[in-house]
Amino acid sequence: MSDNTDTDAAPDADREATEPEEEETPAAGQHVADDEASDSEGEAPDTGDGATSDTTLGSDVEIEGGSEFEDDEAQLLGGLDIDSTEEIEVPDRLVDQVIGQDHARDVIKKAAKQRRHVMMIGSPGTGKSMLAKAMSQLLPREELQDVLVYHNPDDGNEPKVRTVPGGKGEQIVEAHKEEARKRNQMRTFLMWIIIAIVIGYSLIIAQQILLGILAAGVIYLAFRYSSRGSDSMIPNLLVNNASQKTAPFEDATGAHAGALLGDVRHDPFQSGGMETPSHDRVEPGAIHKANKGVLFVDEINTLDIRSQQKLMTAIQEGEFGITGQSERSSGAMVQTEPVPTDFIMIAAGNLDAMENMHPALRSRIKGYGYEVYMDDTIEDDAEMRRKYTRFVAQEVENDGRLPHFTEEAVEELILEARRRAGRKGHLTLKFRDLGGLVRVAGDIARAEDKDRTTREDVLQAKRRSRSIEQQLADNYIERRKDYELTVNDGDVVGRVNGLAVMGEDSGIVLPVMAEVTPSQGPGQVIATGQLKEMAEEAVQNVSAIIKKFSDEDISEKDVHIQFVQAGEGGVDGDSASITVATAVISALENVPIEQHIAMTGSLSVRGDVLPVGGVTHKIEAAAKAGLDTVIIPEANTQDVMIEEEYEEMIEIVPVSHISEVLEVALAGEPEKDSLVDRLKSITGKALEHEVGRQGSGSPSPQ
Repeated sequence: MSDNTDTDAAPDADREATEPEEEETPAAGQHVADDEASDSEGEAPDTGDGATSDTTLGSDVEIEGGSEFEDDEAQLLGGLDIDSTEEIEVPDRLVDQVIGQDHARDVIKKAAKQRRHVMMIGSPGTGKSMLAKAMSQLLPREELQDVLVYHNPDDGNEPKVRTVPGGKGEQIVEAHKEEARKRNQMRTFLMWIIIAIVIGYSLIIAQQILLGILAAGVIYLAFRYSSRGSDSMIPNLLVNNASQKTAPFEDATGAHAGALLGDVRHDPFQSGGMETPSHDRVEPGAIHKANKGVLFVDEINTLDIRSQQKLMTAIQEGEFGITGQSERSSGAMVQTEPVPTDFIMIAAGNLDAMENMHPALRSRIKGYGYEVYMDDTIEDDAEMRRKYTRFVAQEVENDGRLPHFTEEAVEELILEARRRAGRKGHLTLKFRDLGGLVRVAGDIARAEDKDRTTREDVLQAKRRSRSIEQQLADNYIERRKDYELTVNDGDVVGRVNGLAVMGEDSGIVLPVMAEVTPSQGPGQVIATGQLKEMAEEAVQNVSAIIKKFSDEDISEKDVHIQFVQAGEGGVDGDSASITVATAVISALENVPIEQHIAMTGSLSVRGDVLPVGGVTHKIEAAAKAGLDTVIIPEANTQDVMIEEEYEEMIEIVPVSHISEVLEVALAGEPEKDSLVDRLKSITGKALEHEVGRQGSGSPSPQ
């Protein structure tokens, strides 16, 4: 970086570029220290409105009187007694609005205080960008700098760089413009005097009017050409922080090289006095705008390797010169002096982000900062329910156009947060998706000119805001009904109604069929239906159980397995293992399977039924398809949180071993009993209780 004095600067402007006045704004370390002190002092005092929020980091939402409440299912708001979310106080600082990510908030506090880099890995919508913005509010504003780029009279392709305290850059530029304006006025006045003398001489003395006009034109062009040199003395204000209220926050997600690292515009007129001075063509990148602030890059792995390497250099050196990013542009000849890049970097992404991230860049973040994994869910307790209520109030306040939510509407949203968590006793932390539901419900209420958003609006929003995958799944179910592809009564040999998940929240019935045929060579298991790697391995695991179970020699037989209409996405995962095993065993032994039953579950090579994901959505898909019984792994019973409308439609049977699956699914009592007894004796697995008992019902969604 060049020295902070510059001979080309206007004298008055240089005198004005002094140190900034003292401000009362506390430093980042003071913020954090105050937060830690207030956290240790306990809850905020009650204001009597039943919904208070202190100003500490990750502040709590207290109940009236400050008393804790028994974790009762009836108290879905955690003890809050409110008519609507309008009574909830929303914290001013973003860092106080973050919910559930306690570890990540603590890291952000420490990183802001010590100026450390952070990498946050987790699912989309869990608050990574919000935490990054929150860090910018914790950094001190008084350290901000403006960056000026000056013309270099010695080498026009190497502009000089100068930094001044934030807000002084505009004053310097205005002072230079005023100096240039005065010089231009004097030059213009002198030009017209000379032109008047020349024309007067040509008219009165020489009496050659044409020659006089020609001479006046030459003088005019000469003066105009020389004035361009005066304009080139005005510096280019590269980074201006005059109006910045907090430390800068730059989101460089998906930025191309020029937007990230800075660029120099191409100049088509490079000579003849028509060219633009090189320092005026310099453009800052996100790394320069983020100086003394935060640079946030989500999906860090999408940056190309060269950009990641240069980003690492900017982090290491704290400064990075700007040059043209296009090799064919005139800007490629320009290289400024180093521009300051003293930013805190927050890199974010999903788990796959670490695979394509430059190892040296990750090493620098890890060696000089923190790595944080963002939680997807959090335990469901009274305090979290109160914070969820505040989350709804925050979304309404931040949007500015939505009616506040009634108590019943918030309760329905908390129930939906439980359901989306997919784990018993937990709430989801994917607030972006949940915030979308809040906005849809609010839009519905606003369209009807309601003063408050009600529970009915939330229920309607849940139906209206279905994901694309859920809409496709419902469409598949309806089409299969039309073409009778989903069989929900009778019994069939070698056919089982399996269950699968599309996307993250959409269940679908996926029939699996099996057929055993004589082999013309060594027997093999042949599976079709666009199986992916994990599903193929699951089929191989099932073949081990079949070989151990069957009395017949299958070395000379081919076992064909078909996933019917698996779709373009194919089948991934091992949740169809018990489905495949049941279908193959039925085909081998020629024992039919009850078609009113659907099932899901993974399977060990010893026959144990293992838990799978998405059981709630799978059960609801079975109910929509007209099936009345679903077999699920016993370990998944705590994860079942189906909607009330499906509770009476379907019976849920938890199982822990393949023998229990067969006892429920197979038809024909003598044959079924023989098969189950044989499997028990082979595996040595004895059932401790009778499976398939009637009236078991579904676990409570609460």
